[in-house]
Amino acid sequence: MTILLDPEHNESNALFSLPIAWTGKSVLEIGSGDGRLTWRYAKKVAHVIALEPDSDKHAAALANQPQGFEHVRFANLGLDAFAKTSIEKFDLALLSWSL
Repeated sequence: MTILLDPEHNESNALFSLPIAWTGKSVLEIGSGDGRLTWRYAKKVAHVIALEPDSDKHAAALANQPQGFEHVRFANLGLDAFAKTSIEKFDLALLSWSL
């Protein structure tokens, strides 16, 4: 049996109901998993760094990355490791499993 995660797109509806101007924003996504939610908002923003410490989920995200999303970068890191090495600033931070 196939498990469908959010077939009604409640996560996307909740995300896009927030009063956020997505256009041109730089986003840090924490806990991106296989990128399922990333692809839903990525076409609206300028730049995404998606962090996923689980190697299997990170590999799935890379394998699932559609063409035309070169502005999305997946990092096989947790937030602590990323914060120690990055000085980049972001307009928005998204905790994927919080939706």
